Amino acid sequence: MEPGYFTESDSAEVVIARNAAAKSERLQQVMAVLTRHIHAAVKEIEPTTEEWMTALQFLTATGQMCSDWRQEYILFSDIMGVSLLVDAINNRKPSGASESTVLGPFHLADAPELPMGANICLDAKGEAMLVRGRILDTSGNPIPQAKIDVWQANDEGFYDVQQKGIQPDFNLRGVFRTGADGRYWFKGVKPKFYPIPDDGPVGKLLGALGRHPFRPAHLHYILEAQGFDTLVTHIFDPDDPYIHSDAVFGVKESLLAEFRHVTDTVVRDGKTFLQYQND
Repeated sequence: MEPGYFTESDSAEVVIARNAAAKSERLQQVMAVLTRHIHAAVKEIEPTTEEWMTALQFLTATGQMCSDWRQEYILFSDIMGVSLLVDAINNRKPSGASESTVLGPFHLADAPELPMGANICLDAKGEAMLVRGRILDTSGNPIPQAKIDVWQANDEGFYDVQQKGIQPDFNLRGVFRTGADGRYWFKGVKPKFYPIPDDGPVGKLLGALGRHPFRPAHLHYILEAQGFDTLVTHIFDPDDPYIHSDAVFGVKESLLAEFRHVTDTVVRDGKTFLQYQND
């Protein structure tokens, strides 16, 4: 039976029926769900023609802002919480497992592998930090030879790729591997909060919504070990001023770790520095 003509009441069903010959069953399913929700939202909002054109102009401007170095649609997904929701759905963990969060745009796949305890800060700027912990399975057993890929922003809130010619290449990045006891430690600098790019349409939307563009200070991790799922996660500073209002919703309570200032100095490899720790 042919679907009826398009009417306000039957709008979603008519469009869904028109898509019945989709070459992919999954595409047909996805488009049916999206069509139902979009049409329901439009019926609830009842936008004026001018308001709908404003929405289309926003989407147009968002696409025009995209390039090899800037993905404004990903940013839009981030500030709407959709990126974190997709991450949560695809990374459901058993009890006791560390939670995941978004990768972020500044990871480099070819960061150098370094000896345990190395300093990933190459320009000696910022307040020195010692990070240490253990990589364990959900039963509490240490995981030897786990690959730990870490990177962070500097004390001004910039990654090395954002400051070519100012920061050394691979500054505040490194790859480490745990020993038999699953322990790791390395040196860096205390990170700082920073804004997501806010000079485009997504930034203007944040401003219109009364929201700021900042992410709280954090360390990035990718953990890999044979026989285990890869984990992409962060460690956050709970005392950061933006810890409860991360622009991209990446903070989870289990990922908070005290960045403890130790007035006593720590000596490693003949060098003296202040200590922060996350274990």
